[in-house]
Amino acid sequence: MQGSFPIDLILFGMVAAFLVLRLRSVLGKRQGYERPPEAAPRPVPAATAQPAARPTPVSSQLPAAVAQTVSRMRGVDPSFDAGQFLNGAEGAFRMIVQAFAAGDRGTLRMLLADDVYGGFDGAITQRENAGESQRSEIRAMNDVAIDSAELRGTVADVTVRFVSDQVNITTGSKGEVVTGSDAITELTDLWTFQRDLGQQDPAWKLVATRSL
Repeated sequence: MQGSFPIDLILFGMVAAFLVLRLRSVLGKRQGYERPPEAAPRPVPAATAQPAARPTPVSSQLPAAVAQTVSRMRGVDPSFDAGQFLNGAEGAFRMIVQAFAAGDRGTLRMLLADDVYGGFDGAITQRENAGESQRSEIRAMNDVAIDSAELRGTVADVTVRFVSDQVNITTGSKGEVVTGSDAITELTDLWTFQRDLGQQDPAWKLVATRSL
């Protein structure tokens, strides 16, 4: 289960001064939260210490259809830059993954659209009621790329593909492993961020998530 999140692309945060400034204008929204179903939704990386991150491969080549949409988006907001957006989106992805694992509802509320927040909140509540804890770590970001983009009037939806190496473990009240393990698993997620480019508010919000 990415602010912003490039000061002009993500306004997600008040979370940590550094992260808030860095992600200051990137995210969007999704229709519902597709991860929760099973008792333990696939962890959004926890707030545990993480090894130093290596540079993330960011795809600079955009498919023709995406490039055309991005060009139209720049027509509405000349400050929009795909590269900066992706940097912010990666920051948002890391923050949301950590906040979900830590049960940090305050951070999630700032970065997610209402319906998506409801799904995350429900999954956290389910975990708390079961006396379970989540540990998630993003060990590496292997790819961050714009998968698709749509512009309806001035409202932009940008779907980003995140390919990451993660460790996700859910433990019970006695410390027993409920799901997951210490093994590193490569995960591919598609997250959609949304923003009204015609508004002064530069904040993008997460409006949809999907795992492949």
